[in-house]
Amino acid sequence: MDPLSLPKLKQHNSLSNIIAIFLSTMAMLSKNLHSTSTPLQLLLVLLSLQRLFLFQQWNWNPIFHLLLLFCFFLVYVLRVGALAFKPPSVYLVDFSCFKPPSTCQLPLSRFIQHASSIISFDSQSVEFMAKIVASSGLSEQTYLPPALLSSPPKTHQREYIKEAEMILLPLMDDLLTKAKLSPRDIDILVIHCSAFCPSPSLSSIIVNKYSMRSDVKSFNLSGMGCSSGAIGIDLAQNLLKTNNNCYAIVISTEILSAGWYSGHERSKLLINCLFRMGSAALLLTNRKEASKTSKYRFIRTLRTQTAFDDKAYLTAIREEDDDGKLGVTINKGLLPAAGELLRSHMTILGLKILPLTEKLKHVVSVIRKKFKDKEGEIYMPSFKTAIQHFCLPTSGRALIGEIAKGLNLDGRDVEASLMTLHRFGNQSSSSMWYELAYMEAKERVKKGDKVLMLGMGTGPKCCSCVWERVRPIAGDSNKNNPWRDCIRLYPIEAVSSISQT
Repeated sequence: MDPLSLPKLKQHNSLSNIIAIFLSTMAMLSKNLHSTSTPLQLLLVLLSLQRLFLFQQWNWNPIFHLLLLFCFFLVYVLRVGALAFKPPSVYLVDFSCFKPPSTCQLPLSRFIQHASSIISFDSQSVEFMAKIVASSGLSEQTYLPPALLSSPPKTHQREYIKEAEMILLPLMDDLLTKAKLSPRDIDILVIHCSAFCPSPSLSSIIVNKYSMRSDVKSFNLSGMGCSSGAIGIDLAQNLLKTNNNCYAIVISTEILSAGWYSGHERSKLLINCLFRMGSAALLLTNRKEASKTSKYRFIRTLRTQTAFDDKAYLTAIREEDDDGKLGVTINKGLLPAAGELLRSHMTILGLKILPLTEKLKHVVSVIRKKFKDKEGEIYMPSFKTAIQHFCLPTSGRALIGEIAKGLNLDGRDVEASLMTLHRFGNQSSSSMWYELAYMEAKERVKKGDKVLMLGMGTGPKCCSCVWERVRPIAGDSNKNNPWRDCIRLYPIEAVSSISQT
Protein backbone atom coordinates (compact mmCIF):
# COMPACT_ATOMS: atom_id res chain seq x y z
CA MET A 1 0.00 0.00 0.00
CA ASP A 2 1.18 3.49 -0.83
CA PRO A 3 2.37 5.20 2.45
CA LEU A 4 0.83 8.48 1.26
CA SER A 5 -2.59 6.85 1.23
CA LEU A 6 -2.45 5.74 4.87
CA PRO A 7 -3.54 9.08 6.37
CA LYS A 8 -6.40 9.18 3.92
CA LEU A 9 -7.40 5.65 4.91
CA LYS A 10 -7.36 6.54 8.58
CA GLN A 11 -9.53 9.56 7.90
CA HIS A 12 -11.95 7.52 5.88
CA ASN A 13 -15.42 7.02 7.17
CA SER A 14 -15.40 4.21 9.75
CA LEU A 15 -18.49 2.76 8.12
CA SER A 16 -16.47 2.05 4.96
CA ASN A 17 -13.84 0.25 7.03
CA ILE A 18 -16.50 -1.83 8.71
CA ILE A 19 -18.03 -2.82 5.39
CA ALA A 20 -14.63 -3.68 3.93
CA ILE A 21 -13.69 -5.84 6.92
CA PHE A 22 -17.07 -7.55 6.96
CA LEU A 23 -16.94 -8.44 3.26
CA SER A 24 -13.32 -9.63 3.46
CA THR A 25 -14.02 -11.75 6.51
CA MET A 26 -17.16 -13.35 5.11
CA ALA A 27 -15.41 -14.08 1.81
CA MET A 28 -12.68 -16.03 3.57
CA LEU A 29 -14.99 -17.77 5.99
CA SER A 30 -17.47 -18.79 3.30
CA LYS A 31 -14.81 -21.07 1.83
CA ASN A 32 -14.83 -23.02 5.09
CA LEU A 33 -18.58 -23.13 5.56
CA HIS A 34 -19.23 -26.39 3.69
CA SER A 35 -15.84 -27.93 4.31
CA THR A 36 -14.74 -30.13 7.17
CA SER A 37 -13.25 -27.18 9.08
CA THR A 38 -13.73 -27.26 12.82
CA PRO A 39 -14.73 -24.21 14.90
CA LEU A 40 -11.09 -23.99 16.05
CA GLN A 41 -9.90 -23.78 12.45
CA LEU A 42 -12.44 -21.06 11.74
CA LEU A 43 -11.19 -19.13 14.78
CA LEU A 44 -7.62 -19.35 13.45
CA VAL A 45 -8.86 -17.81 10.19
CA LEU A 46 -10.35 -14.94 12.15
CA LEU A 47 -7.09 -14.37 14.04
CA SER A 48 -5.24 -14.32 10.73
CA LEU A 49 -7.61 -11.64 9.47
CA GLN A 50 -7.07 -9.67 12.66
CA ARG A 51 -3.28 -9.72 12.12
CA LEU A 52 -3.82 -8.64 8.53
CA PHE A 53 -5.89 -5.65 9.56
CA LEU A 54 -3.29 -4.64 12.19
CA PHE A 55 -0.52 -4.99 9.63
CA GLN A 56 -2.41 -2.70 7.29
CA GLN A 57 -2.50 -0.13 10.16
CA TRP A 58 -6.25 0.28 10.02
CA ASN A 59 -7.88 2.25 12.73
CA TRP A 60 -8.44 -0.56 15.27
CA ASN A 61 -11.41 0.20 17.45
CA PRO A 62 -13.30 -2.19 19.72
CA ILE A 63 -16.05 -2.25 17.12
CA PHE A 64 -13.77 -4.24 14.82
CA HIS A 65 -13.27 -6.89 17.51
CA LEU A 66 -17.00 -7.13 17.87
CA LEU A 67 -17.37 -7.33 14.10
CA LEU A 68 -14.97 -10.25 13.86
CA LEU A 69 -16.70 -12.06 16.68
CA PHE A 70 -20.02 -11.49 14.96
CA CYS A 71 -18.65 -12.92 11.71
CA PHE A 72 -17.38 -15.99 13.54
CA PHE A 73 -20.70 -16.46 15.28
CA LEU A 74 -22.64 -16.05 12.03
CA VAL A 75 -20.52 -18.57 10.10
CA TYR A 76 -20.59 -21.03 12.99
CA VAL A 77 -24.39 -20.86 13.20
CA LEU A 78 -24.71 -21.32 9.44
CA ARG A 79 -22.35 -24.28 9.52
CA VAL A 80 -24.21 -25.98 12.36
CA GLY A 81 -27.46 -25.33 10.50
CA ALA A 82 -26.06 -26.85 7.30
CA LEU A 83 -24.99 -29.96 9.19
CA ALA A 84 -28.35 -30.17 10.92
CA PHE A 85 -30.20 -30.16 7.58
CA LYS A 86 -27.76 -32.52 5.86
CA PRO A 87 -29.53 -35.76 4.91
CA PRO A 88 -28.44 -38.70 7.09
CA SER A 89 -26.15 -41.34 5.62
CA VAL A 90 -27.82 -44.48 4.30
CA TYR A 91 -26.32 -47.85 5.21
CA LEU A 92 -26.77 -51.36 3.89
CA VAL A 93 -27.10 -53.43 7.07
CA ASP A 94 -27.18 -56.80 5.30
CA PHE A 95 -28.69 -58.63 2.33
CA SER A 96 -29.98 -62.10 1.51
CA CYS A 97 -30.13 -64.08 -1.73
CA PHE A 98 -32.69 -66.83 -2.34
CA LYS A 99 -31.30 -70.23 -3.25
CA PRO A 100 -33.98 -72.48 -4.79
CA PRO A 101 -34.25 -76.15 -3.74
CA SER A 102 -32.33 -78.74 -5.73
CA THR A 103 -35.63 -80.15 -7.06
CA CYS A 104 -35.91 -77.02 -9.22
CA GLN A 105 -32.55 -77.54 -10.96
CA LEU A 106 -32.70 -77.73 -14.73
CA PRO A 107 -29.82 -79.45 -16.56
CA LEU A 108 -29.67 -78.95 -20.32
CA SER A 109 -30.81 -82.51 -21.02
CA ARG A 110 -33.83 -82.05 -18.79
CA PHE A 111 -34.61 -78.70 -20.39
CA ILE A 112 -34.61 -80.24 -23.90
CA GLN A 113 -36.70 -83.20 -22.75
CA HIS A 114 -39.14 -80.92 -20.97
CA ALA A 115 -39.46 -78.49 -23.91
CA SER A 116 -40.02 -81.39 -26.31
CA SER A 117 -42.95 -82.60 -24.22
CA ILE A 118 -44.75 -79.25 -24.47
CA ILE A 119 -47.27 -79.43 -27.32
CA SER A 120 -47.11 -75.70 -28.07
CA PHE A 121 -43.43 -75.98 -29.13
CA ASP A 122 -42.55 -77.43 -32.51
CA SER A 123 -39.23 -79.15 -33.23
CA GLN A 124 -37.67 -75.97 -34.64
CA SER A 125 -38.49 -74.06 -31.44
CA VAL A 126 -37.03 -76.78 -29.23
CA GLU A 127 -33.87 -76.98 -31.37
CA PHE A 128 -33.48 -73.19 -31.24
CA MET A 129 -33.87 -73.01 -27.45
CA ALA A 130 -31.47 -75.92 -26.92
CA LYS A 131 -28.87 -74.15 -29.04
CA ILE A 132 -29.27 -70.88 -27.11
CA VAL A 133 -29.03 -72.56 -23.70
CA ALA A 134 -25.98 -74.59 -24.74
CA SER A 135 -24.10 -71.46 -25.89
CA SER A 136 -25.35 -69.09 -23.19
CA GLY A 137 -22.76 -69.89 -20.54
CA LEU A 138 -25.36 -71.33 -18.13
CA SER A 139 -24.40 -74.35 -16.04
CA GLU A 140 -26.35 -77.55 -15.42
CA GLN A 141 -27.46 -76.23 -12.00
CA THR A 142 -29.71 -73.25 -12.77
CA TYR A 143 -33.30 -73.26 -11.56
CA LEU A 144 -36.86 -72.92 -12.86
CA PRO A 145 -39.98 -72.71 -10.65
CA PRO A 146 -42.13 -75.84 -10.17
CA ALA A 147 -44.94 -74.33 -12.28
CA LEU A 148 -42.68 -74.28 -15.37
CA LEU A 149 -41.30 -77.75 -14.71
CA SER A 150 -44.81 -79.17 -15.04
CA SER A 151 -45.97 -80.49 -18.37
CA PRO A 152 -47.62 -78.47 -19.68
CA PRO A 153 -46.33 -75.43 -17.73
CA LYS A 154 -48.83 -73.98 -15.27
CA THR A 155 -49.14 -70.34 -16.19
CA HIS A 156 -52.08 -68.90 -14.30
CA GLN A 157 -52.63 -66.55 -11.35
CA ARG A 158 -52.69 -69.19 -8.63
CA GLU A 159 -49.28 -70.53 -9.64
CA TYR A 160 -47.82 -67.04 -9.84
CA ILE A 161 -48.84 -66.41 -6.22
CA LYS A 162 -47.39 -69.76 -5.14
CA GLU A 163 -44.08 -68.95 -6.80
CA ALA A 164 -44.02 -65.51 -5.17
CA GLU A 165 -44.64 -66.98 -1.71
CA MET A 166 -42.08 -69.73 -2.32
CA ILE A 167 -39.42 -67.07 -2.95
CA LEU A 168 -40.37 -64.05 -0.87
CA LEU A 169 -41.26 -65.60 2.48
CA PRO A 170 -37.97 -67.52 3.08
CA LEU A 171 -36.09 -64.49 1.82
CA MET A 172 -37.78 -62.18 4.33
CA ASP A 173 -37.25 -64.69 7.14
CA ASP A 174 -33.53 -64.94 6.40
CA LEU A 175 -33.00 -61.19 6.21
CA LEU A 176 -34.90 -60.45 9.42
CA THR A 177 -33.01 -63.22 11.21
CA LYS A 178 -29.67 -61.83 10.08
CA ALA A 179 -30.59 -58.31 11.23
CA LYS A 180 -32.31 -59.57 14.44
CA LEU A 181 -35.38 -57.47 13.67
CA SER A 182 -39.11 -57.97 13.86
CA PRO A 183 -41.34 -57.29 10.82
CA ARG A 184 -42.91 -54.48 12.85
CA ASP A 185 -39.51 -52.73 12.98
CA ILE A 186 -39.67 -52.09 9.24
CA ASP A 187 -40.78 -48.60 8.19
CA ILE A 188 -40.42 -48.82 4.38
CA LEU A 189 -41.00 -51.75 2.03
CA VAL A 190 -40.16 -51.67 -1.69
CA ILE A 191 -40.75 -54.69 -3.97
CA HIS A 192 -40.16 -54.75 -7.71
CA CYS A 193 -41.12 -57.42 -10.22
CA SER A 194 -41.47 -56.77 -13.94
CA ALA A 195 -43.65 -59.60 -15.22
CA PHE A 196 -46.15 -60.01 -12.40
CA CYS A 197 -48.21 -57.23 -10.85
CA PRO A 198 -51.13 -58.74 -8.90
CA SER A 199 -53.85 -57.01 -6.94
CA PRO A 200 -53.37 -56.88 -4.00
CA SER A 201 -49.75 -56.14 -4.83
CA LEU A 202 -46.71 -58.19 -3.85
CA SER A 203 -45.86 -55.62 -1.19
CA SER A 204 -49.37 -56.01 0.26
CA ILE A 205 -48.89 -59.80 0.35
CA ILE A 206 -45.76 -59.30 2.47
CA VAL A 207 -47.47 -56.79 4.76
CA ASN A 208 -50.32 -59.26 5.25
CA LYS A 209 -48.18 -62.35 5.83
CA TYR A 210 -45.96 -60.62 8.39
CA SER A 211 -48.63 -58.45 10.07
CA MET A 212 -46.53 -55.34 9.55
CA ARG A 213 -47.46 -51.97 11.01
CA SER A 214 -50.37 -49.98 9.66
CA ASP A 215 -48.11 -47.01 8.89
CA VAL A 216 -45.47 -48.95 6.92
CA LYS A 217 -44.73 -47.19 3.63
CA SER A 218 -45.06 -49.90 0.97
CA PHE A 219 -44.31 -49.57 -2.74
CA ASN A 220 -44.63 -51.97 -5.67
CA LEU A 221 -42.67 -51.41 -8.92
CA SER A 222 -43.37 -53.33 -12.12
CA GLY A 223 -42.41 -53.37 -15.79
CA MET A 224 -38.96 -51.83 -15.22
CA GLY A 225 -36.86 -54.80 -16.28
CA CYS A 226 -33.41 -55.73 -15.02
CA SER A 227 -32.68 -52.16 -13.91
CA SER A 228 -35.42 -52.18 -11.27
CA GLY A 229 -33.05 -53.45 -8.56
CA ALA A 230 -31.00 -50.27 -8.62
CA ILE A 231 -34.15 -48.17 -9.13
CA GLY A 232 -35.69 -49.69 -5.99
CA ILE A 233 -32.58 -48.71 -4.04
CA ASP A 234 -32.80 -45.19 -5.46
CA LEU A 235 -36.42 -44.93 -4.28
CA ALA A 236 -35.64 -46.31 -0.81
CA GLN A 237 -32.64 -44.06 -0.16
CA ASN A 238 -34.64 -40.99 -1.19
CA LEU A 239 -37.35 -41.97 1.30
CA LEU A 240 -34.71 -42.45 3.99
CA LYS A 241 -33.44 -38.92 3.38
CA THR A 242 -36.77 -37.49 4.52
CA ASN A 243 -37.68 -40.01 7.24
CA ASN A 244 -35.36 -40.26 10.25
CA ASN A 245 -34.35 -43.40 12.14
CA CYS A 246 -36.01 -45.81 9.72
CA TYR A 247 -35.45 -49.30 8.39
CA ALA A 248 -36.23 -50.03 4.74
CA ILE A 249 -36.40 -53.41 2.99
CA VAL A 250 -35.96 -53.58 -0.80
CA ILE A 251 -36.78 -56.87 -2.54
CA SER A 252 -35.70 -57.71 -6.10
CA THR A 253 -37.59 -60.58 -7.66
CA GLU A 254 -38.99 -61.96 -10.89
CA ILE A 255 -41.91 -64.40 -11.19
CA LEU A 256 -40.78 -66.49 -14.15
CA SER A 257 -44.01 -68.39 -14.65
CA ALA A 258 -45.70 -65.07 -15.44
CA GLY A 259 -43.19 -64.36 -18.21
CA TRP A 260 -43.08 -67.74 -19.89
CA TYR A 261 -43.66 -67.74 -23.66
CA SER A 262 -45.30 -70.75 -25.34
CA GLY A 263 -45.26 -69.65 -28.97
CA HIS A 264 -42.91 -70.02 -31.94
CA GLU A 265 -41.34 -66.56 -32.46
CA ARG A 266 -37.62 -66.87 -31.85
CA SER A 267 -37.23 -63.29 -30.65
CA LYS A 268 -39.61 -64.15 -27.79
CA LEU A 269 -38.18 -67.60 -27.00
CA LEU A 270 -34.92 -66.03 -25.73
CA ILE A 271 -36.59 -65.18 -22.41
CA ASN A 272 -37.31 -68.88 -21.77
CA CYS A 273 -33.64 -69.73 -22.38
CA LEU A 274 -31.80 -67.20 -20.22
CA PHE A 275 -33.95 -66.22 -17.25
CA ARG A 276 -33.80 -68.35 -14.11
CA MET A 277 -35.10 -68.27 -10.54
CA GLY A 278 -33.57 -65.79 -8.14
CA SER A 279 -34.44 -63.08 -5.68
CA ALA A 280 -32.65 -60.81 -3.23
CA ALA A 281 -33.65 -58.69 -0.24
CA LEU A 282 -31.62 -55.95 1.41
CA LEU A 283 -32.03 -53.96 4.60
CA LEU A 284 -31.24 -50.24 4.49
CA THR A 285 -31.25 -47.78 7.35
CA ASN A 286 -30.35 -44.20 8.20
CA ARG A 287 -29.82 -44.80 11.92
CA LYS A 288 -26.54 -43.35 13.19
CA GLU A 289 -25.61 -46.43 15.18
CA ALA A 290 -25.70 -48.48 11.96
CA SER A 291 -22.42 -46.91 10.85
CA LYS A 292 -20.54 -49.42 13.03
CA THR A 293 -22.49 -52.58 12.31
CA SER A 294 -23.57 -52.25 8.65
CA LYS A 295 -21.76 -53.77 5.71
CA TYR A 296 -21.86 -50.86 3.25
CA ARG A 297 -22.52 -47.15 3.08
CA PHE A 298 -24.53 -45.75 0.20
CA ILE A 299 -22.49 -43.26 -1.87
CA ARG A 300 -24.59 -42.24 -4.86
CA THR A 301 -27.02 -43.34 -7.52
CA LEU A 302 -27.59 -42.27 -11.10
CA ARG A 303 -30.40 -42.95 -13.57
CA THR A 304 -30.38 -42.59 -17.36
CA GLN A 305 -32.90 -43.68 -19.97
CA THR A 306 -33.51 -43.47 -23.71
CA ALA A 307 -37.23 -44.30 -23.86
CA PHE A 308 -37.73 -41.06 -25.80
CA ASP A 309 -36.02 -42.75 -28.78
CA ASP A 310 -38.55 -44.97 -30.63
CA LYS A 311 -35.86 -47.24 -32.04
CA ALA A 312 -34.35 -47.90 -28.63
CA TYR A 313 -37.77 -48.17 -27.00
CA LEU A 314 -38.78 -51.07 -29.26
CA THR A 315 -35.63 -53.17 -28.74
CA ALA A 316 -37.26 -55.10 -25.88
CA ILE A 317 -41.03 -54.96 -25.52
CA ARG A 318 -43.76 -57.25 -24.19
CA GLU A 319 -46.40 -57.92 -26.81
CA GLU A 320 -48.59 -60.59 -28.35
CA ASP A 321 -47.50 -62.70 -31.32
CA ASP A 322 -49.69 -63.48 -34.34
CA ASP A 323 -51.45 -66.22 -32.35
CA GLY A 324 -52.24 -63.90 -29.44
CA LYS A 325 -49.61 -65.41 -27.13
CA LEU A 326 -47.87 -62.92 -24.86
CA GLY A 327 -44.08 -62.68 -24.71
CA VAL A 328 -41.14 -60.30 -24.58
CA THR A 329 -39.64 -59.54 -27.99
CA ILE A 330 -35.85 -59.09 -28.01
CA ASN A 331 -34.76 -57.28 -31.18
CA LYS A 332 -31.32 -57.31 -32.81
CA GLY A 333 -30.84 -53.64 -32.05
CA LEU A 334 -30.77 -54.29 -28.31
CA LEU A 335 -26.99 -54.59 -28.00
CA PRO A 336 -26.18 -51.35 -29.92
CA ALA A 337 -28.91 -49.49 -28.00
CA ALA A 338 -27.53 -50.81 -24.71
CA GLY A 339 -24.03 -49.70 -25.71
CA GLU A 340 -25.19 -46.17 -26.49
CA LEU A 341 -27.16 -46.00 -23.24
CA LEU A 342 -24.19 -47.25 -21.24
CA ARG A 343 -21.87 -44.73 -22.89
CA SER A 344 -24.14 -41.85 -21.97
CA HIS A 345 -24.66 -43.13 -18.43
CA MET A 346 -21.01 -43.78 -17.63
CA THR A 347 -19.97 -40.38 -19.01
CA ILE A 348 -22.18 -38.65 -16.45
CA LEU A 349 -21.17 -41.04 -13.68
CA GLY A 350 -17.50 -40.54 -14.50
CA LEU A 351 -17.83 -36.78 -14.02
CA LYS A 352 -19.14 -37.45 -10.52
CA ILE A 353 -16.79 -40.14 -9.22
CA LEU A 354 -13.56 -40.19 -11.25
CA PRO A 355 -10.45 -38.45 -9.86
CA LEU A 356 -9.41 -35.17 -11.45
CA THR A 357 -6.31 -36.71 -13.05
CA GLU A 358 -8.41 -39.13 -15.11
CA LYS A 359 -10.69 -36.34 -16.27
CA LEU A 360 -7.71 -34.19 -17.30
CA LYS A 361 -6.11 -37.04 -19.24
CA HIS A 362 -9.31 -37.48 -21.20
CA VAL A 363 -9.69 -33.75 -21.94
CA VAL A 364 -6.04 -33.43 -23.01
CA SER A 365 -6.35 -36.41 -25.37
CA VAL A 366 -9.48 -34.92 -26.96
CA ILE A 367 -7.74 -31.57 -27.51
CA ARG A 368 -4.60 -33.26 -28.87
CA LYS A 369 -6.62 -35.33 -31.34
CA LYS A 370 -8.53 -32.30 -32.58
CA PHE A 371 -5.66 -29.86 -33.00
CA LYS A 372 -2.43 -31.86 -33.21
CA ASP A 373 -2.59 -35.60 -33.76
CA LYS A 374 -5.60 -36.46 -35.90
CA GLU A 375 -4.70 -40.17 -35.84
CA GLY A 376 -4.23 -40.34 -32.08
CA GLU A 377 -6.59 -42.18 -29.77
CA ILE A 378 -8.79 -40.54 -27.16
CA TYR A 379 -7.86 -41.62 -23.65
CA MET A 380 -10.68 -43.52 -21.96
CA PRO A 381 -10.74 -42.84 -18.23
CA SER A 382 -10.26 -45.87 -16.03
CA PHE A 383 -13.15 -46.44 -13.63
CA LYS A 384 -10.86 -48.76 -11.70
CA THR A 385 -9.20 -45.66 -10.26
CA ALA A 386 -12.42 -44.96 -8.33
CA ILE A 387 -14.15 -48.37 -8.16
CA GLN A 388 -12.63 -51.63 -6.95
CA HIS A 389 -15.50 -54.06 -7.69
CA PHE A 390 -18.11 -54.24 -10.45
CA CYS A 391 -21.54 -55.94 -10.46
CA LEU A 392 -22.68 -55.94 -14.10
CA PRO A 393 -25.91 -57.04 -15.80
CA THR A 394 -25.96 -60.82 -16.38
CA SER A 395 -28.10 -60.60 -19.51
CA GLY A 396 -25.59 -62.68 -21.45
CA ARG A 397 -21.90 -63.14 -22.19
CA ALA A 398 -22.11 -60.75 -25.14
CA LEU A 399 -23.40 -57.86 -23.04
CA ILE A 400 -20.89 -58.53 -20.26
CA GLY A 401 -18.13 -58.48 -22.88
CA GLU A 402 -19.33 -55.19 -24.36
CA ILE A 403 -19.50 -53.53 -20.95
CA ALA A 404 -16.04 -54.85 -20.05
CA LYS A 405 -14.65 -53.46 -23.29
CA GLY A 406 -16.26 -50.07 -22.78
CA LEU A 407 -15.01 -49.73 -19.19
CA ASN A 408 -11.56 -51.27 -19.82
CA LEU A 409 -12.21 -54.10 -17.38
CA ASP A 410 -10.19 -57.29 -17.25
CA GLY A 411 -11.17 -60.89 -16.55
CA ARG A 412 -10.99 -60.53 -12.78
CA ASP A 413 -13.28 -57.48 -12.87
CA VAL A 414 -16.03 -59.40 -14.68
CA GLU A 415 -15.43 -62.73 -12.97
CA ALA A 416 -18.33 -62.33 -10.54
CA SER A 417 -20.70 -61.48 -13.40
CA LEU A 418 -19.67 -64.43 -15.58
CA MET A 419 -19.74 -66.88 -12.67
CA THR A 420 -23.18 -65.68 -11.57
CA LEU A 421 -24.49 -66.11 -15.12
CA HIS A 422 -22.97 -69.61 -15.18
CA ARG A 423 -24.18 -70.80 -11.78
CA PHE A 424 -27.58 -69.08 -11.48
CA GLY A 425 -28.40 -67.72 -14.96
CA ASN A 426 -29.93 -64.32 -15.61
CA GLN A 427 -31.96 -63.52 -12.49
CA SER A 428 -33.02 -60.12 -13.74
CA SER A 429 -32.70 -57.33 -11.15
CA SER A 430 -31.45 -59.57 -8.33
CA SER A 431 -28.34 -60.80 -10.19
CA MET A 432 -26.18 -57.97 -8.87
CA TRP A 433 -26.63 -59.23 -5.31
CA TYR A 434 -25.52 -62.74 -6.25
CA GLU A 435 -22.44 -61.13 -7.76
CA LEU A 436 -21.72 -59.23 -4.54
CA ALA A 437 -22.30 -62.43 -2.58
CA TYR A 438 -19.71 -64.11 -4.83
CA MET A 439 -17.15 -61.40 -4.03
CA GLU A 440 -17.89 -61.71 -0.32
CA ALA A 441 -17.58 -65.49 -0.44
CA LYS A 442 -14.15 -64.97 -2.01
CA GLU A 443 -13.42 -62.34 0.70
CA ARG A 444 -12.34 -59.83 -1.92
CA VAL A 445 -14.25 -56.79 -0.64
CA LYS A 446 -12.05 -54.96 1.85
CA LYS A 447 -12.90 -52.12 4.19
CA GLY A 448 -12.98 -48.86 2.22
CA ASP A 449 -13.48 -50.60 -1.15
CA LYS A 450 -16.14 -49.17 -3.46
CA VAL A 451 -18.60 -51.34 -5.38
CA LEU A 452 -20.45 -50.29 -8.53
CA MET A 453 -23.78 -51.99 -9.22
CA LEU A 454 -25.06 -51.48 -12.74
CA GLY A 455 -28.59 -52.36 -13.82
CA MET A 456 -29.89 -52.12 -17.39
CA GLY A 457 -33.50 -52.84 -18.30
CA THR A 458 -36.31 -52.36 -20.76
CA GLY A 459 -37.08 -48.80 -21.76
CA PRO A 460 -34.16 -48.89 -22.23
CA LYS A 461 -32.95 -47.51 -18.93
CA CYS A 462 -29.79 -47.71 -16.86
CA CYS A 463 -29.40 -47.20 -13.14
CA SER A 464 -26.23 -47.48 -11.07
CA CYS A 465 -25.46 -47.49 -7.36
CA VAL A 466 -22.11 -46.97 -5.66
CA TRP A 467 -21.42 -48.46 -2.22
CA GLU A 468 -18.49 -48.29 0.17
CA ARG A 469 -17.54 -51.15 2.47
CA VAL A 470 -17.54 -49.82 6.03
CA ARG A 471 -16.25 -52.84 7.96
CA PRO A 472 -14.21 -55.96 7.27
CA ILE A 473 -16.00 -59.15 6.26
CA ALA A 474 -14.84 -60.63 9.58
CA GLY A 475 -15.67 -64.27 8.89
CA ASP A 476 -19.31 -63.78 7.90
CA SER A 477 -18.68 -64.16 4.17
CA ASN A 478 -20.32 -67.61 3.96
CA LYS A 479 -23.16 -67.00 6.40
CA ASN A 480 -26.29 -68.06 4.46
CA ASN A 481 -24.42 -67.21 1.27
CA PRO A 482 -25.88 -68.80 -1.90
CA TRP A 483 -22.32 -69.71 -2.96
CA ARG A 484 -21.49 -71.45 0.31
CA ASP A 485 -21.53 -75.03 -1.01
CA CYS A 486 -19.78 -74.37 -4.34
CA ILE A 487 -17.50 -71.32 -4.03
CA ARG A 488 -14.41 -73.54 -3.88
CA LEU A 489 -15.15 -74.67 -7.45
CA TYR A 490 -15.08 -71.13 -8.84
CA PRO A 491 -13.90 -69.45 -10.96
CA ILE A 492 -14.34 -71.98 -13.76
CA GLU A 493 -11.68 -71.29 -16.37
CA ALA A 494 -13.81 -72.54 -19.26
CA VAL A 495 -16.28 -69.69 -18.78
CA SER A 496 -13.90 -67.03 -17.41
CA SER A 497 -12.82 -65.67 -20.78
CA ILE A 498 -14.90 -62.99 -22.46
CA SER A 499 -12.91 -63.05 -25.68
CA GLN A 500 -15.54 -65.21 -27.35
CA THR A 501 -18.36 -62.70 -26.86
